[in-house]
Amino acid sequence: MKPPNVLATRHYASRVAWLLLACSLFIFPSLSYAAAGPLDLTLTLTGISSVVIFVLAYALVMTEELLHMRKSKPVLVAAGLIWALVAWVYVQAGMPEEAETAFRETLLEYAELLLFLLVAMTYINAMEERRVFDALRSWLVRKGFSYRSLFWITGVMAFGISSIANNMTTAMLMCAVVLKVAEGDDKFIGLCCVNVVVASNAGGAFSPFGDITTLMVWQAGQVPFEGFFALLVPAIVNFMVPAVIMNFFIANRQPAALQENVWLKRGARRIIVLFLITVAISVLCHSILYLPPAMGMMFGLGLLQFFGYYLRRSLPRSLERKRERYSRRGDWKKLEQLGSVVPFDIFSRIARSEWDTLLFFYGVVMCVGGLGFMGYLSLLSETLYGNWNPVWANVVLGLISAVVDNIPVMFAVLSMAPDMSEGNWLLVTLTAGVGGSLLSMGSAAGVALMGQARGIYTFAVHLRWVPAILLGYIGSIFTHLWINASMF
Repeated sequence: MKPPNVLATRHYASRVAWLLLACSLFIFPSLSYAAAGPLDLTLTLTGISSVVIFVLAYALVMTEELLHMRKSKPVLVAAGLIWALVAWVYVQAGMPEEAETAFRETLLEYAELLLFLLVAMTYINAMEERRVFDALRSWLVRKGFSYRSLFWITGVMAFGISSIANNMTTAMLMCAVVLKVAEGDDKFIGLCCVNVVVASNAGGAFSPFGDITTLMVWQAGQVPFEGFFALLVPAIVNFMVPAVIMNFFIANRQPAALQENVWLKRGARRIIVLFLITVAISVLCHSILYLPPAMGMMFGLGLLQFFGYYLRRSLPRSLERKRERYSRRGDWKKLEQLGSVVPFDIFSRIARSEWDTLLFFYGVVMCVGGLGFMGYLSLLSETLYGNWNPVWANVVLGLISAVVDNIPVMFAVLSMAPDMSEGNWLLVTLTAGVGGSLLSMGSAAGVALMGQARGIYTFAVHLRWVPAILLGYIGSIFTHLWINASMF
């Protein structure tokens, strides 16, 4: 992997477009906007100071690898400063309740997403602790597939799994398989990592649970749950086009088969079933009862806690039965493994959630919400959706998501709430989800794999395949415009 200072420089360069976009908002005249507050602060010292604070915070986020400082820290501080400035102006104007109401509304939007993501992460961590993903990796390793078969299997599985699990977890699972099977063949590993990143991002684009951006659009009520499946074919095109091109550069060799046996821990299959039940309850809560999906997810967390209680209470009896069975068989290896069994702890699974990401999400949401309340999002909305065709605006936002985290991009669009057809809402969901595949640092999956396959999958390795990935990006857009034309 490149030295930290080089990586940070590239990270900085890739984000310059966002900073320029933020600064360029000053040249547009102020416009009234429904999400903005009653006071226009866009050209005031308070507004300009808030934008500078946000830009500085984001600059610190960009240098995370250089400073070794978690990305949540600067945006949390920036969010507090921005809303403090907003509140001070409204207190001086005799309207403190306006700022308080706006802050509470923004906080509520974040809280719903936080609870949803927290439960999803807990289930994923629980399945990981029960060795579900290890067993899947072991099965693939034992089969001894050819390199070309492994390329397609890991890509297809990444596409499928990321529709229900987050793309970073999915990508890391598939990368672990490739690193294990093709150890020493750096060229093939790098190629597979590019394919896995593209597949993971594409797979999350057609499912409300596949990515934070799709979840945000669904919870905002812009697209119904079943509406996202209209993006299935465009997402497949986005994955298949670069995969087919890369396929011709794979030597069809056969790696040596490896023997690795992994046993699922007790309750693993039942936790998978509980997760599917939780997802179904969440969908029904939103579509039938018109309640936030987070309510269904929290109900499912309660089910997991009850099951965890059952696993702990029944563990002694289960261990005793297994000791008797293994003793009769003379299986001393498994008997030895029983000594390392620890009780299932649901709260340890919650603690292992990616809290830095969740807190970074809070900071970004609150910063963007504060800037929107000042009136800046109305300027961006008028620039993109007032002067441009929505289709072109959504395509450009997808390209921006390659250099800017797609979370603030999508939150900004939802805060703007432009008057668009369902087809265009699906388009911006698609482009924001798959646009991050254009660069290795454009998505959480790519950043994770650069660390996991250090020195093998790099910024430069991914960059070589950008033309193929861009063809897939363009192809998915045209496919959506063609097969879903009735939605526009």
